[in-house]
Amino acid sequence: MKALDRYLQNARIKQAKRFINKNDSVLDIGSVDGVMFEKWKGYISKGIGIDPTLEKKVSTDFYELYPGYFPEACPEGMQFNAITLLAVLEHIPSDLQKSFAQACYDYLLPKGRLIITVPSPQVDQILEILLKLKLIEGMSLEEHYGYKPEHTEQIFSGAKLKLIHQETFQLGLNNLFVFEKP
Repeated sequence: MKALDRYLQNARIKQAKRFINKNDSVLDIGSVDGVMFEKWKGYISKGIGIDPTLEKKVSTDFYELYPGYFPEACPEGMQFNAITLLAVLEHIPSDLQKSFAQACYDYLLPKGRLIITVPSPQVDQILEILLKLKLIEGMSLEEHYGYKPEHTEQIFSGAKLKLIHQETFQLGLNNLFVFEKP
């Protein structure tokens, strides 16, 4: 990852942490290399990460990372206080979003929170320019599927999750959504 990639990743992690309670268990979908768990060591109780770019399972005394896609790669029978989807939802094809949302619901404990960040549509144009200038790496732009942040509430409320917080950050270029399981 290049420095700008890390900066953007860290900004999303910082936004998400505001909605994580001390000693929460966290499932991070799109965990990449587990950097979020390293930053939250001593704050959360445990972490499980899922990422399709991982070549093999990674285990530490604090977290485990699994290669593959959610929910198939996620260990069965587990539930979490929080699930994070930081710059992930825009990579999920629209025909899979409803079942994806239901799987998030199933993996959350009661009162558990789903924390989502998604870029605003104009970000793709900015990222394409930054990519051409070699200031960022690919970020899988070809997978963005034209996602519109305004669809987020409808997708997850259909899975019986309640929107409890919504805001934009980074000059309106990113969106934060926090849902809670009743």
